[in-house]
Amino acid sequence: MFTESFWSLLPAIIAIALALITKEVYSSLFIGIICGGLLYSGFSFTGTMEHVFVDGMIGQLSDGWNVGILIFLVVLGSMVMLMNRAGGSAAFGRWAVEHVKTKIGAQVATILLGVMIFIDDYFNCLTVGSVMMPLTDKHKISREKLAYLIDATAAPVCIIAPISSWAAAVTGFVDGANGLTLFVRAIPYNFYAFLTIAMMLTLTYGNFDFGPMRHAELNDYKSNGEDRKVAAGMTGAEDQPNPPVSSKGRVIHLVLPIVTLIVCCVIGMIYTGGFFEGESFIDAFSNSDASVGLVYGSVVALVITIIFFLATKVLSFGECMNAVPEGFKSMVPAILILTFAWTLKAMTDSLGAAEYVAGLVENIADNRAIMSFLPAFVFLVGAFLAFATGTSWGTFGILIPIVVNVFGADLSNELMIIAISACMAGAVCGDHCSPISDTTIMASAGAQCNHIRHVSTQLPYALTAAGVSFVAYIFSGFIRNWLICLPLGIILMVASLLVVRKVTVKA
Repeated sequence: MFTESFWSLLPAIIAIALALITKEVYSSLFIGIICGGLLYSGFSFTGTMEHVFVDGMIGQLSDGWNVGILIFLVVLGSMVMLMNRAGGSAAFGRWAVEHVKTKIGAQVATILLGVMIFIDDYFNCLTVGSVMMPLTDKHKISREKLAYLIDATAAPVCIIAPISSWAAAVTGFVDGANGLTLFVRAIPYNFYAFLTIAMMLTLTYGNFDFGPMRHAELNDYKSNGEDRKVAAGMTGAEDQPNPPVSSKGRVIHLVLPIVTLIVCCVIGMIYTGGFFEGESFIDAFSNSDASVGLVYGSVVALVITIIFFLATKVLSFGECMNAVPEGFKSMVPAILILTFAWTLKAMTDSLGAAEYVAGLVENIADNRAIMSFLPAFVFLVGAFLAFATGTSWGTFGILIPIVVNVFGADLSNELMIIAISACMAGAVCGDHCSPISDTTIMASAGAQCNHIRHVSTQLPYALTAAGVSFVAYIFSGFIRNWLICLPLGIILMVASLLVVRKVTVKA
């Protein structure tokens, strides 16, 4: 009764609704999980307990991919803590304050750094947050706005970067065609990603905001930091007695560890794809295991960073070792939310949510009379599914094979390329809007921002970009030429924001 029907989406809907209403994410996710267990077991107490904790939570925490991501987060947290203790972050902050003189410049610098770190969205979120926070604080940019800039340059940049963990994931879901070729050809049609970047730049250079974000920006420093204490507490960054920061720290003590981490993670990923066994770089990246590769790369980078700090005498061995568990502690709240989000996804999966949505898409695809509208429809379905489940990669796994089967893996069919891109764009859009998305959680953690406030302030922005993207996909279904559709979408995006700005200024 409850499987492969609308009921299969109920646990996620309940969790999301409660999170937005109560502004409390832990209990909201847990209630959604319990709801899923009850529906699966037929409201049996023992069946619910077993499904929630054995099949769900323990099963997710014993999954190799998930464990790899958790190890990567822990190591990344330790590296960030080491860079802070060594004085690298503080030195960069001083350098940035001297060279970046305006609020617009601080936002542009944040966007540029986010675009440069295109390897992985988790890596992007935590690195950009820790590096840019001193600069954005100096220019009185709210943590909500910082979290938005981080989130909007994480998944949207990764999904249009051929060399990224996201590209590797997408290519793995394509059967019967060259996955990487398909990914590259779909890039110009990924309207949501490009329009999100255009939106950030328009808001930044136009020096305006709207909706809850405008309120956050106007009231950022008026409460003497009380709001920030609450926000930090929600992400595990509450004020604690701060250990001394090395006075010997220089910008190199931030830059070198980050560069090392990027290089090591790339090497780790292509290693898992067989690069050192004769595979080409492109094939190795396409076949890589991103989770394992990130673990290899981050652990090696951590060791190199500790050696570098010891060699330059900015930290003693004891101070380095003390920083490692402190970095772990800073990641605990994010790990807890991720665990709950993964368990909630396991509940919806067990109820057949994927099969239910797949059936809807296939029924629509069978109607050849509306095939030109298929990209726009796929975009909406992808956004809804990613929003409800909190996973864009899971959405790729459901929708991409369906689209490929509908068109017979024919790379010469431009409409298939557009539909594949719509699937990826919709997944990223839903991922942006969802409070149970892992990337959204990481953006909140990276900016040390209250998670629900990040979601509520980002939502109007994401929905605006989604609306324009939907219109662009309608156009593309008929025109089928990105050289026309992409510029048209960007123009429509900028025009929409200028109208919003005019209305906001009058208000």
